[in-house]
Amino acid sequence: MESLKKEFLEILSNYQGIIYKVSLVYFKSKTDREDNFQEIVYQLWKSYPKLKNKNSIGSWTYAVSINTSISRIKKEKKIEYQENVPELPDKSNIIDEITKNESLQLLVNAIYNLDEIDKSIMLLYLEEKSYDEIAEIIGVSKSNVGVRINRAKKILKQNLKNLNHGK
Repeated sequence: MESLKKEFLEILSNYQGIIYKVSLVYFKSKTDREDNFQEIVYQLWKSYPKLKNKNSIGSWTYAVSINTSISRIKKEKKIEYQENVPELPDKSNIIDEITKNESLQLLVNAIYNLDEIDKSIMLLYLEEKSYDEIAEIIGVSKSNVGVRINRAKKILKQNLKNLNHGK
């Protein structure tokens, strides 16, 4: 059991950036992101012993993170959203970089307006995952990934235009 725990903690250390990014895309408030991070870690720990393909840990982390986030949103309709991405504690360079970069903040705010599946697809697309990888993680066909990316790009373009004009 101790070696399993050590192995899991090493994986968590290597892939925590994924969890932070997914939480940032789905939750605007710091408290909601922190709660979601903890729930994702719990779900990863629960499912880790059953993980068959240890070569696809990144994809597994994305899938569990996205599914946990979507489930949490569905369960907790009372989650309150803020207009802007608030400052975060210095837990992750990725999150820090996003909150300090105005263009990235605009992109994240535009992504908030997408539905849950499109948020996930765009996050993975921005992470430069292939259509095949995205399809496997999300559980849709490769052609559906392409259609959703094109549709989401149009929506994001309009959202970014609206956010820029709203300043």
